[in-house]
Amino acid sequence: MFKNVKYVALLGMAAALTLGQVSGASADDDKKGIKAPPGHPLSKIISGFEYRTKETQALQNDEIENPGMLWAERGAQLWSTAEGAAGKSCASCHKDAATTMKSVAATYPKWNAKLGKPVNVEQRINMCRSNEMKAEAWKFNSDQLTAMTIYVKHQGISEPVHVKTDGEMKPWFEKGKALFYQRNGQLDMSCASCHEKHYGQYLRSDYVSQGQINGFPTYRLAAQNMVPVHQRFYGCMFDIRAEPYAPLSDEFLALELYIAYRGTGLPVETPAVRN
Repeated sequence: MFKNVKYVALLGMAAALTLGQVSGASADDDKKGIKAPPGHPLSKIISGFEYRTKETQALQNDEIENPGMLWAERGAQLWSTAEGAAGKSCASCHKDAATTMKSVAATYPKWNAKLGKPVNVEQRINMCRSNEMKAEAWKFNSDQLTAMTIYVKHQGISEPVHVKTDGEMKPWFEKGKALFYQRNGQLDMSCASCHEKHYGQYLRSDYVSQGQINGFPTYRLAAQNMVPVHQRFYGCMFDIRAEPYAPLSDEFLALELYIAYRGTGLPVETPAVRN
């Protein structure tokens, strides 16, 4: 019985996207954004920040009140903490994070020649731990990995997103694009079903955004916790009753690359605050 009730509720969620809504264009007339580059699937690129209330926006912009800054502070401590057999810290190699990490959030996922595939920030951090520090890799969604990811990405606050999508990255970009439009699960929905066709419309009294990821890891008010981007992908797939891919899988990595491209030009906001 519980499964049937949940299924009906999810069908109602899908129906809510098509019933009693204002058009996406009119809903977004007053939203701040940037003109999309030629060939982009959107005409205007809008951060999820613009779909939040003034109170939530103020919370994000206040470095004292923003809950995500607690994780950034923890990351700052970890940055200079030596661990592993090599007796190194992140600072041993990368020195001042404000300088050496400034471009990271805006340019990852990035190609790694040694692995022959792209890596995201979480993976790059763990590569440094394993290869340079000779320390144990942190588990996905652990407090340490999330805190360090936030700290590193926060160094690039306000930098415009500009990931590489050509050359070696091209097949991964195309794979991510296919995944974005691929319908999944019992609700037969894709990422595009919400975040391209119905952004700017209401779903259960909340705005649907373009699904931009320029603020991840993000503090979600509903979860009262920091949420890495692959955890958000996982949650979206679960909500449409699809079998989610594993966090840090090639599928989610490709999807992260493609969605980062969709946010080209948006400022890095990590740690953002969302509903």
